[in-house]
Amino acid sequence: MKKFFKSSLAGVALLIICNASKPFEHWPRAEPVKVVEAFPRLHFDYPVDFTHANDGTNRLFVVEQEGTIRIFENVASAASSKEFLNIKKLVSYGGEAGLLGLAFHPDYKNNGYFFLNYTTKVSGKLETAIVRYKVSENDPNRADPASATVLFTFDQPFDNHNGGAVKFGKDGYLYVSTGDGGSWGDPSNNGQNKSAWLGKILRVDVNSKTKGNYGIPADNPFAGNKEGFREEIFAYGLRNPWRISFDDPTNTLWAGDVGQNKREEINIIVKGGNYGWRLKESIDCYNPKRDCETAGLIDPVLDLPQANGEHSITGGFVYRGKAVPALEGKYVFGDYVSGRLFALETKNGKAVQNSIIAEGVGQISAFGTDASDELYICNYTTGKIMKLAKP
Repeated sequence: MKKFFKSSLAGVALLIICNASKPFEHWPRAEPVKVVEAFPRLHFDYPVDFTHANDGTNRLFVVEQEGTIRIFENVASAASSKEFLNIKKLVSYGGEAGLLGLAFHPDYKNNGYFFLNYTTKVSGKLETAIVRYKVSENDPNRADPASATVLFTFDQPFDNHNGGAVKFGKDGYLYVSTGDGGSWGDPSNNGQNKSAWLGKILRVDVNSKTKGNYGIPADNPFAGNKEGFREEIFAYGLRNPWRISFDDPTNTLWAGDVGQNKREEINIIVKGGNYGWRLKESIDCYNPKRDCETAGLIDPVLDLPQANGEHSITGGFVYRGKAVPALEGKYVFGDYVSGRLFALETKNGKAVQNSIIAEGVGQISAFGTDASDELYICNYTTGKIMKLAKP
């Protein structure tokens, strides 16, 4: 049994994975790029996130789903990685649960803070925890496991659709992606419930203490509301936003949202936006199946029919590196099931062209960047970190 799968269609996915290298004719082909091993001598156990600390060093960090973070130098010849943090005893791991996201504080170089998104069990019940840690006072390559400070937790009714990303915006606030809580069809309608944590993009101020160990940005959509809505909500109506990223030059927040049984979607997230789930699955009505109320809902910037082979989208990054100049400014993302890489060109927030740039990349669980904005890909099954190169 696979240890990780973001879509509910696991049986279908297994069949399609076997044929992932077979091309489909729906998507146009752009000039292909090479996908090569970035660090041939390194291997990771179920990598689900990749990032750097933006602290002036040349180090990279890989999150392993079972509960570890590994650190190594950003050189192709790197022969080993070190354990930066091990919280396996805290993490409830399996299926889509585990240690899922890592973000370093914008002032990490001075304060040593970083933030994790992981699932844990309390009295037998699964919950998501957003937790701050600090680097060791004596070793910059080790975190202090005793430094944990919980910002907030919330219940997970099922073990799938956990979202799991944590990212800092240029505004200095922490953004958190949460899935709808799992099962099938969002049975509790969490995506549209503004009193629920689930099916959202959250935004919090980690430098404030007004809510205990965090605060609410004053311009959050529901800050100070009297209706019982969660003040942490930045956007809602999402099913399973698996990987979010910021494009700093345009200050745009991107999300890949895993679909139900017909469509996948790429969204540009805006403050207060309602992205439709479970009223809609991407551009289609879902519940109800027809004549759903669409007023005020934001359509995805890109709709991907599952009939073309994509069944579990993995959100990526707008490419700002130098290795492949043809990709400059394009949103590069992939699919865990089809193993394809795409480059999406947009203008004024609208899709202009979406093209396949590579096939057979494997089970793409995450993307990440280094300090030079070069893009990397986590291959969940092989445990390898890949990168883009010119053909």
